[in-house]
Amino acid sequence: MKAANLAVLFVVELVALGAVGAYGFTRDVSAPVAWLLGLAGLAVMITTWALFGSPKARYKTRGAGRVAFELVWFGAGAAALALAGAYVWAIVFALVCAVSKALAVRWNQ
Repeated sequence: MKAANLAVLFVVELVALGAVGAYGFTRDVSAPVAWLLGLAGLAVMITTWALFGSPKARYKTRGAGRVAFELVWFGAGAAALALAGAYVWAIVFALVCAVSKALAVRWNQ
């Protein structure tokens, strides 16, 4: 079960990235602006994860700071899904994140 949860954690990270990028790329704006929004969203997500969220992050977050970071980071993925009109997927994503993260804390992952 622990290995499966690690896989789920990785998948939700990718889904959050994909959701934010897709939201930016699919806005009803000119193509250059859509590309800028999509790439900027991905850049922000990747940079913040690299600096604060990854296991090899330069600035490790712990305790309440980690909880706040993950709420914002994964919340951005859920919000992007909701803003794109995929309300059910946004709720499912948020629930999977919450359960997987709770298990990760319980199992010290």
